[in-house]
This record gives sequence, structure tokens and C-alpha cells, in this order.
Amino acid sequence: MRRIWTNGCFDILHIGHIKLLEFAKSQGDYLIVGIDSDERIKCSKGEERPINNQKDRCEFLRALGVVDEVVIFNSSEGLSNAVKENFIDLIVIGDDYKGKDVIGSEHADVLFFKKIPDISSSSIISKIIPSSEYIEEKNSSG
Repeated sequence: MRRIWTNGCFDILHIGHIKLLEFAKSQGDYLIVGIDSDERIKCSKGEERPINNQKDRCEFLRALGVVDEVVIFNSSEGLSNAVKENFIDLIVIGDDYKGKDVIGSEHADVLFFKKIPDISSSSIISKIIPSSEYIEEKNSSG
């Protein structure tokens, strides 16, 4: 059985996520999705994120037919260990990581997925709540 791994925040699911997950699943038999913990997202994206907590993000992903398992990680070391401990054959990651260190690549081969330009959870959030409005709303509500 060929075990595939992909990872990310998966905060607000969008078509880019779906295409990534479908592509990753097409590369093997069993797809494990690693998600950043709430704490890790707050550190990298700010206190207002994630929009959806890690429990809900896991449930969203598990509901998709292409995802076989979801794992939460809280650090780069935790991510690398998850790849190793799950005996991953292939890591599928967005092509924005080309030329960068891919965590876990010492344990598995890496395949880059051509991302859909200008699609991200952050861009969707900024359309729904422009940053200045979000900050003012947050400050006025205490």
C-alpha cells in the first residue's frame, strides 16, 4: 500500500484544497493529511486565526471521500516525526515550496502540486472581512 502525505492549515476549505487533496490521493492508496494545530497557526498567522478550530478542521477533512486519516502536529519536529511514524512513501506539497526545505523530506519522496494562483484561505478571509474592519470590530467588542 502506497501511503501519501500532505499538510497545511486547511482553515477555510476552498477549491485549491480540494484539487490538492484529489491530486495527492491519485498518487497512492492511503492519504494522510497533517494539519497545523491551532497554537501553531496563531504563531504563524496571528491571533485572529484559525477561523475554524483544529477539531472542526479535522472533521471537515475526514468528511471528504479522498482523505483516509487526519493528524494534528504542533511543530516542525512533530511534522517530521508524523511523516516518519506513518511510513509515508510520498509527500505532496504546493509548488510554492520548490527550492525550500520540505519538512519530512528526509523520510519520503516529494512531489510538487501546481497550486491554483490567488486562491488561499487568507485571501478568502480578506474578502469577507477586510483587515482594518476585522481589527476595529475585534477592538470594539473587547
